[in-house]
Amino acid sequence: QVQLVESGGGLVQAGGSLRLSCAASGRTFSTYVMGWFRQAPGKEREFVAAINWSRGNTYYADSVKGRFTISRDNAKNTVYLQMNSLKPEDTAIYSCATTYTTTLITRPGQYDYWGQGTQVTVSS
Repeated sequence: QVQLVESGGGLVQAGGSLRLSCAASGRTFSTYVMGWFRQAPGKEREFVAAINWSRGNTYYADSVKGRFTISRDNAKNTVYLQMNSLKPEDTAIYSCATTYTTTLITRPGQYDYWGQGTQVTVSS
């Protein structure tokens, strides 16, 4: 049973930083991809970033490119999302997700396992 647990959300002022963590368990994730998504009130869930667990290659949404960095610690089975230069429009519930593929996929429906989400609020 795959389990994903996010942490690290909170309230931060515009221009600040946060680091989200996603601790994964229940599998050997070497042939999995891990993605971060976010959903703001009244909006659809949107892709933020993805990482191939074994090779470490990454892909980002244009809206966060240059500000957010996705990384992983294989020994801890944990994926991180470092968020810098945060903007009020980054406010959302952030969730991590995973599925069995090495492709950097971006559609929520392509992911099989999801965490519960963590709230990120950026004040202006």
